[in-house]
Amino acid sequence: MRGMRISKTLTAAALAFAWLAADAHAQTSSCIPAGQPAAPAAGRAGGGARGPAAPAAPRNTTITAILGVVAADASWKKIWQMAGNSADGVLADKDGSVLVAQEDYDTVLKIDVNGKASVFVANAKGIGSLSMDRRGRLYGAHRTERPGSTKPDRDAIVNAITVLAPDRKVVANKWADGTPLSVRPNDLAADNQGGAYFTSGCLFYASSNGTASVAGEDLRTNGIAFSVDDKILYVTNGASVVAFDVTGTGKLGNRREFAKLESGGDGMAVDRDGRVYVTINAGVQVLDKSGASLGVIPTPRGVISVAFAGPNKKTLFVVGSGADDANGQPIREGPQQTAATIYTLPMLAQGVQGRSK
Repeated sequence: MRGMRISKTLTAAALAFAWLAADAHAQTSSCIPAGQPAAPAAGRAGGGARGPAAPAAPRNTTITAILGVVAADASWKKIWQMAGNSADGVLADKDGSVLVAQEDYDTVLKIDVNGKASVFVANAKGIGSLSMDRRGRLYGAHRTERPGSTKPDRDAIVNAITVLAPDRKVVANKWADGTPLSVRPNDLAADNQGGAYFTSGCLFYASSNGTASVAGEDLRTNGIAFSVDDKILYVTNGASVVAFDVTGTGKLGNRREFAKLESGGDGMAVDRDGRVYVTINAGVQVLDKSGASLGVIPTPRGVISVAFAGPNKKTLFVVGSGADDANGQPIREGPQQTAATIYTLPMLAQGVQGRSK
């Protein structure tokens, strides 16, 4: 009996040590910088950055038909452009318009299928990406300012995940130990439980309890999206896509490689049949439910974000990196010396009804 008591005591001690070790790992993870890092000057990964626009030869936008996805005679239409880091995290609003985050202007802009724009949310400091849950709550990823920012309140803008509408509140702006959120959130996906997963190199979860934690390590994340039934979370990982099973609120399991990409992946969207759309260097790569590539839809310029919107959600919207002035020269404004362009494409495929993306 005495031996059994010693064994139980050792087992309890071992479990306690394991719990302490796990907690220590959570606080010392390589995904969590010790202090507020300086924002990188370029490169979208890890915070929505894009390099300066540069003159480029016209791209071949001839579309090859993809069965059930897009017809061969479909063509892109340019509907909107603006200087600076002025559009990212595109998603559908309920009326078929799209919402975009304007990091340089602290604004969420609403743009209809004809390119008519209006302010949807003002004074959204550092807003860089958007998501919306099935209840219609609009979530935002906020980022500290980049070097070169001329905003008078730039030092007061912090990294955070928030709800922007219908009411405003902070979801998470700190780690579990109370220190400020020390990564610049890139893209995000609201989970319908009051929280949101977000990317910034690693994968994180912003909990409704007010804190953020690491949800996935050893990743090079950027885009993120849920499957049609919200049971799988897809995340870009460099030139591939990984998938996780959603096992509970803020909990993921069964990580596996879902698909290979033709180049590094950026924004993501899903259609009603479960196909996954990923923006890559050449355009939008389309993947079936098993992860097999169905082809690439070429785009007029490099694109960073994608969503289904428009009537019956049968229009694909993409945000292009860069824009040209009336003389055909690249527009260079803001800390990143860039601009943004939005294009639309009629689709055979349809977006998921009842959710924004």
